[in-house]
Amino acid sequence: MPFRTTGAVAAAAMLCILALTGCKTIPPPKPLDQLTAQEQAGHAAFVTNCGACHYDRENGSLHGPSLLGTYKKDYLPSGAPANDDRITHTILFGRGNMPALGSQVGKDDIADILAYLKTL
Repeated sequence: MPFRTTGAVAAAAMLCILALTGCKTIPPPKPLDQLTAQEQAGHAAFVTNCGACHYDRENGSLHGPSLLGTYKKDYLPSGAPANDDRITHTILFGRGNMPALGSQVGKDDIADILAYLKTL
């Protein structure tokens, strides 16, 4: 009988651990009709410059990783921190298979894209 009690306690402890550390769900993105003017501009710039390779409002990989929840995570898929500096650097100079977009994306567009990514 002690084995069953010990097993039940162990199972309960494991469930508690999983509940506390298990999968974190990412809140849904802000609805498009609720975006601010800057976020709308960022959405437009995203569609033009990023949308051919990255999903923004759904999971899964297109040519690059989905950007859904980018700022809701501590790290980017590359392992770099998910912050404005790192994402701006990646947009400007590229990384891995992602081309550098610095010659076609201006500073205002980057600021708008970052504002939009924060809504995802």
